Amino acid sequence: MDITIRHNPGFAVARCSLGGGEVVRAEAGAMMATSQGVEISGKMDGGLMKGLKRSMLGGESIFIANYTAPPQGGWVEVAAVLPGDMTVAPVDGELFIQRGSYIASEQGVEIDTMWGGFKNLFGGEGGFLVRAHGRGEVVLAAYGALDTYDLGEGQSLIVDTGHMVAYDPGVTVNMTRAGGNSGMVKSGEGFVFEFMGPGRVMTQTRNQNALISWLTAALPFTRS
Repeated sequence: MDITIRHNPGFAVARCSLGGGEVVRAEAGAMMATSQGVEISGKMDGGLMKGLKRSMLGGESIFIANYTAPPQGGWVEVAAVLPGDMTVAPVDGELFIQRGSYIASEQGVEIDTMWGGFKNLFGGEGGFLVRAHGRGEVVLAAYGALDTYDLGEGQSLIVDTGHMVAYDPGVTVNMTRAGGNSGMVKSGEGFVFEFMGPGRVMTQTRNQNALISWLTAALPFTRS
């Protein structure tokens, strides 16, 4: 599979070009268009319990859509719900992804849900992460622009919890209050993640949770 991204930055679309009989998996609802002859099927990847776990705990759809190219090949285009960048990330073992950032993957990559620890729960990310494991490429989406930091051994990075997109399994993650208790109040920041290398950390420049909070405060109350 060959993946090309256009309309970066801001309103990215990923085209997954497939050989004859090749399959791409995508989050249900992510498909924007396909070439003629591509067969579409939806399945609970890994069965009912795994699908329910991914949906209820990981914030993803219960179904994964499979797109199979006809003998002459074809393409599938996928896009995210929120405006922002997209990137193609190689997976060789594992990659941990925040809820909502997974868009599509090669057939050799399995998608599951894992407990990210209480640091994710109290950080406002729901406690669970999407786990991509196997070998292949995944398409990730960011709300806003996407940055990638390659941390060396012992290097650290502080990231607001709502701006995390994905990180490698070799990266150690801890959660702390921004600036301690007094700094948390004075700076207006809440919890932050401290990532310790080696490994990749991907971040986004916008925070969907902050958007929801802003909309909730800005929109007038409506009565049913």
